[in-house]
Amino acid sequence: MSDNESTQSAPEARSRPMSELETVVVRFAGDSGDGMQLTGTEFTKSVALEGSDLATFPDYPAEIRAPAGTLAGVSAYQIHFSNQEVYTPGDQPDVLVVMNPAALRINLPDLPRGGIIIANVGTFTQSNLEKAGYRSNPLEDGSLSGYQVFAIDISKQVALALDGMGLTAKEVGRCKNFYALGLMFWLYNHPMEREEKSIRAKFQKNPKLAEANIKAFRAGYYYGETAELFPTRYVVPPAVIAPGTYRHITGNEATAIGLITAAQLASLPLFCGSYPITPASDILHTLAMYPHYDVITFQAEDEIAAMTATIGAAYAGALGVTTTSGPGMALKTEAIGLAVMAELPLVIVNVQRGGPSTGLPTKTEQADLFQAVFGRNGECPAVVIAPATPGDCFRMAIEAARIAIRHMCTVIYLSDGFLANGAEPWKLPEVASLQKIPVTFRTDPEGFYPYLRDPETLARPWVIPGTPGMEHRIGGLEKEDVIGNVSYEAKNHEKMVRIRAEKIARVVHEIPDATVYGDPSGDLLIVGWGSTYGAIMQAVKSLRRRGHRVSALHLRYLNPMPANVGRLLSNFQRVLVAEMNLGQLLMMLRAQYLVDAVGFHKVQGRPFKVSEIVIKAEELLGAREQTELCTHAEVV
Repeated sequence: MSDNESTQSAPEARSRPMSELETVVVRFAGDSGDGMQLTGTEFTKSVALEGSDLATFPDYPAEIRAPAGTLAGVSAYQIHFSNQEVYTPGDQPDVLVVMNPAALRINLPDLPRGGIIIANVGTFTQSNLEKAGYRSNPLEDGSLSGYQVFAIDISKQVALALDGMGLTAKEVGRCKNFYALGLMFWLYNHPMEREEKSIRAKFQKNPKLAEANIKAFRAGYYYGETAELFPTRYVVPPAVIAPGTYRHITGNEATAIGLITAAQLASLPLFCGSYPITPASDILHTLAMYPHYDVITFQAEDEIAAMTATIGAAYAGALGVTTTSGPGMALKTEAIGLAVMAELPLVIVNVQRGGPSTGLPTKTEQADLFQAVFGRNGECPAVVIAPATPGDCFRMAIEAARIAIRHMCTVIYLSDGFLANGAEPWKLPEVASLQKIPVTFRTDPEGFYPYLRDPETLARPWVIPGTPGMEHRIGGLEKEDVIGNVSYEAKNHEKMVRIRAEKIARVVHEIPDATVYGDPSGDLLIVGWGSTYGAIMQAVKSLRRRGHRVSALHLRYLNPMPANVGRLLSNFQRVLVAEMNLGQLLMMLRAQYLVDAVGFHKVQGRPFKVSEIVIKAEELLGAREQTELCTHAEVV
């Protein structure tokens, strides 16, 4: 909808000047019952349809329903959109929409001076102020004088807009989020009609509630048009992106679709045996929507049952997948050893969260790398890979299945909460460009033994139980090489241990070399894995614009690592490893390549800010320059 069309709908309003912006970061925040995740998601969809590049960061509490108005119950959703390429959800918001005092208290430290605050003044009651720890009302005491504050009684405005509809006070209150959404649609010049269709579709089972939300949405939009609070409106021009069909996708959705695609490329049924756990549950939920693609989903009674059922499915000839998070991985550990011993193709998806124990169920972390590489009894090797962005989850899910099937091995796929819940525009791939995953089931009993090896990959044959003449035994006890009988012989055990390790090591011959963004050599190489990709890339771009000889290396393959990693590391004066743990990849790189790398660690349940990495990099670059000056002075 154009600005003129908006004015026609509200004739008494004056048209506002329109300011063009390159990039915007908006954060919606409120009580966990205020619908901030839905509001953010709906605004994100509209932003995507307007042609912006974007990245999102949903941030919600672990409590199912914390006491209303408390700090523990604050939920937020941040979106960064731009006409340029977007790598992160943004370090700090330009606009903060808060639905109560607690949301303001929690999120204000992230808002820069001069930023916009849109506050629902109707919730700034004495009781709510006390719950948030305020002694006085910040909207009235001058403490927000450094910001652009727009105090709107959203609660009252929604009640007026819905008067006469026969709704309860609770139902009216649940429409406040769409009022805020309508206001943002007006502020950033988004069309109304598309969102109204979306609301009707979302609430099609309750037409009355759909109409109420549409009325609240319109009320918010027209309030912006008529109230004359805002001196200007804003527009972000479309980004220049490669031609193609795009959709808005989260990491969990991309993982699920990637697994389905992998099974189709392999002409196999897909079996997912999982126990629900935050933040991985959405993968199971999404897979359950596609039974017509030969997808079987099994919600097990616990993590052990989920894992062992998945092993059984792989034994029976399906692509076996199980999804979980760190605590679930701990429970699956013994059965993962069984999968490794049985040498069956299996994909284990670990969507990492803050730990240990129950830890931070809804917050992100990267602290399960050691668990994935080493966290089992005995010598129990598995391939470990990690996607870099929400959209990349699709490609890496296919890669996990391809490696598992070709090498008859367990592949651990490390996503995390930031990737799982974050969203970005994703270009749908051309189906013809996706390579088939060849599958060969052994059917000839002549000369068959269960642990015969492919000379190239060392993979053992995959035999569907019940194939005539192909009876064989698998299990957790050590097996005799080739023959497959139970064996306790010392030298045989060592031989089998080494074969299983070598099988995983040989995967290195089929994974791509790592590539460096920037110059192939220089003063500083910043290394990352998983969801640190965006922050590192944006930081390196910023540092290079300032004239620093800095490059980036992002690792998607963690065990084994690409064959050229050691050479790439040696080309730089200093190496900085940024990860959301206390130095797990750092320790692996130092041990494997004897590189004197420096770690930069963050374990706050929140992703890196670009500015944090820039500051750390400049600190290291400055220290190096100071060392060179001192050395030069000594020589002179």
